[in-house]
Amino acid sequence: PTRQGRVLSGSFASRRRRRRRLSFVPGCSHRVSAMPTLSVKRSLLNAALGRNYSDEEFDELCFEYGVELDDVTSEREEYEKSLPPGAVADPVELSARSAEVVYKIDLPANRYDLLCIEGLSRALRIFSGDDVEAPVVRRVPGPHSMVVDCASASTIRPYVVCGILRGVSFTAERYDSFIDLQDQLHRNLCRNRTLVAIGTHDLGSVDASGPFRFGAEDPGLVNFVPLTHPDGTSFRSDRLLEHYATDPSCKHLKPYVPIIVDSPLYPVVRDCAGNVLSLPPIINGHRSRITLDTTDVFIECTATDLTKANVVLDTVVCMFSQYCADPFVVEAVEIRYDGAPPGDVPGGTSTTPLLSTRTVQASVATIASTIGAPISPADAVRLCRKVQLSPATADGDVLTCTVGPVRSDVLHPIDVAEDIGIAYGFNNIVRKVPATSTVGGEQGINALGDLLREEISRAGYTEVLTHGLTSLADNYTSLRRPVGTDAVHLSNPANVEYEVVRTTLLPGLMKTLQHNRSASFAHGMKLFEVSDVVVADNTHVC
Repeated sequence: PTRQGRVLSGSFASRRRRRRRLSFVPGCSHRVSAMPTLSVKRSLLNAALGRNYSDEEFDELCFEYGVELDDVTSEREEYEKSLPPGAVADPVELSARSAEVVYKIDLPANRYDLLCIEGLSRALRIFSGDDVEAPVVRRVPGPHSMVVDCASASTIRPYVVCGILRGVSFTAERYDSFIDLQDQLHRNLCRNRTLVAIGTHDLGSVDASGPFRFGAEDPGLVNFVPLTHPDGTSFRSDRLLEHYATDPSCKHLKPYVPIIVDSPLYPVVRDCAGNVLSLPPIINGHRSRITLDTTDVFIECTATDLTKANVVLDTVVCMFSQYCADPFVVEAVEIRYDGAPPGDVPGGTSTTPLLSTRTVQASVATIASTIGAPISPADAVRLCRKVQLSPATADGDVLTCTVGPVRSDVLHPIDVAEDIGIAYGFNNIVRKVPATSTVGGEQGINALGDLLREEISRAGYTEVLTHGLTSLADNYTSLRRPVGTDAVHLSNPANVEYEVVRTTLLPGLMKTLQHNRSASFAHGMKLFEVSDVVVADNTHVC
């Protein structure tokens, strides 16, 4: 389904209720049902966008870009909504919650770059023309490395990727967004940490004079102070998981405990001095916690899926490298696999983040035909810039666009067509009658069947609809008919009740009578069915 045409009448809320984004182009890889929701304060979003949008203007911008402004609310309003009917709000609780306006924005589940205010505002600014090009994130070499013990890690979590952000300037809002992006990725792409777990650490608080180390260890030998216990309480890792599984104050971590609790070895990330940085996918250590004073951030993503781990790391560093002392520059970390490396790590070494770009080619004529708009090669190049698929070039009918590290959702030329359709504008696509010479209509046999049903039902009969498959016994023997060769047999019937396709409607009608013998009717039971039967044509056999 497409969302063509603007809803001009009705309230702002009714327009929001009527807009539900599915896939713009049928058959494209963007067809997903679960849509994550990003909550962001209106004042912060307007500041990031560089202009003050009214609620209606921002709703229209979201619609044009293909996302949905689902609700305009506040913390105070959400608290009042959560109260039982008739309950009176606690004045203290109510005053403790902010009345600042909050936007709740529904996003496509595969647009991981939109899961934070940094990515969403960047995309909308480029789409609206306030920014000309998407920023290019550069990777520079660094002195740090991560050594993976393949023998142990391969038993539970074989991959790790890392990166470093230098000179980050955190504010309370940026810090909250940084944490929220990790939560969004954990729920979405990381499949609740089963595929990827993100760990972020203050590089200045750990011993980074040598390589970091990642492997799996005996739970009884791993002791550390977890992030949840700033009082300094140290736990043995197996007892920590028992604590998280039973303590109500840690219920947010309980769902992750089953991921590793039954494993004989637990994955552990340590610095070169042996200090525990994290117990993935459960919790980080308190020693390396990030605060507002943190400037150098070490990011490690342990995973069972290397591709998704690289997507997660690229997303995090591309979104928050804008706050580095040298904006959009990321320091690389060398990953060395000690032992037999996984098959998808050639040579046993890699350097991350990848920040790789690729090109996708598509036919301009096919794009124009798919979205139903007169788009020239020059138009396609210009529109690619609005949806961060630039630089793009056109050589005749062939459009070549560049897919950056955060656009992992672009998998096929049809995805390019979808994005160009969004850039062209839903409301700019003209409705047209298809240029075909056929007109749809009801087949004669179906029209006759409908007329028969109406007349028979008016005569007091009740219509039934029975199964098209039946047994040989019901189709022949029970009707005192010899078993014939006119029935179409199933080669692998699920049971004896579904051996052949019916050649008569009588077995279904008789079974309906059998199962309704207890029903009483003043003038008897009057049933009918108008349906297909199948008879084998033995004269035309392939």
